Amino acid sequence: MMVNSTLHYFIFSTYMYVGSLKYLYFMLTAMLYMLIVFVNVFLIVLICMNRHLHEPMYIFLCSLFVNELYGSTGLFPLLLVQILSDVHTVSAPFCYLQIFCLYTYAQVEFCNLAVMSYDRYLAICCPLQYNTQMTFNRAVTFIAVIWIYSYVKFLITLFLSITLPLCGNIINSLYCHNYLVVKLACSDTQVNNFYRIFGTVLTVLVPLLPILFSYTKIFHVCFSGSKQTRRKAVSTCTPHLASLVNFSFGCMFEILQSRFNMASVPSIVRIILSLYFLLIQPLLNPVMYGMQLSRIRNTCKHLLCYKITASHREKM
Repeated sequence: MMVNSTLHYFIFSTYMYVGSLKYLYFMLTAMLYMLIVFVNVFLIVLICMNRHLHEPMYIFLCSLFVNELYGSTGLFPLLLVQILSDVHTVSAPFCYLQIFCLYTYAQVEFCNLAVMSYDRYLAICCPLQYNTQMTFNRAVTFIAVIWIYSYVKFLITLFLSITLPLCGNIINSLYCHNYLVVKLACSDTQVNNFYRIFGTVLTVLVPLLPILFSYTKIFHVCFSGSKQTRRKAVSTCTPHLASLVNFSFGCMFEILQSRFNMASVPSIVRIILSLYFLLIQPLLNPVMYGMQLSRIRNTCKHLLCYKITASHREKM
């Protein structure tokens, strides 16, 4: 019997032997990670360096892009190591660290999207009061509360998981998953299960209530307002809704896969579904917001034109 006092590593059982193809998979995964880092860092720097973007909506976007970097860094380095390795193991401390990073990433993502929906509600439904109700300092406070709340909430879950005696070390996943670690426990997990259900309710309800409230008000204004109001709502809410729906479906796929027997589903489909919300979301958000929001798009155009003009002058 293996208990957590002597457990030093976990084994991932989902990785398949692919021979020399692992180098191709490694290169493709590394390129995807570098692309995610580049587009998110680029937009973070763009927002921070341009004062006309120092507004609440773009501050929330900056927090969202930082979270994409945070979540990607929680997944990709270990994933790249596992792709090249012939023995798919991870030390227990690193496994718990990855669990903490990925779960807090998901919590911050949902809460950040919830606050952004409330920001859009104020901008569309209460435009005259927007500047007084959503100031720069209040936006920063919202962001600080989101991150602190997410960290504190999951630290309790992680503490309950770390203190469990474990009777096995095989995780049926590509990365560390708290639910799968708890399933390895030898002792009673009623406390863990109760707090997991309580935490899940908080994870869903805390962001869901402001999102439902905000979009109920926004849709009411859109249907009863002018064409200009509808145009403004569509331009600013489309990327937010797309991001929210995409991330929700990605999380739902991963939750269903970890809790139900998916042996009948092809292994490649299970792998794609398990990584979907961690691979697509960090790339989708910067691309959507960069293309859809005119002020970010125009700032990128001005920066590109400036670089081309400066390069042309140097050649002359």
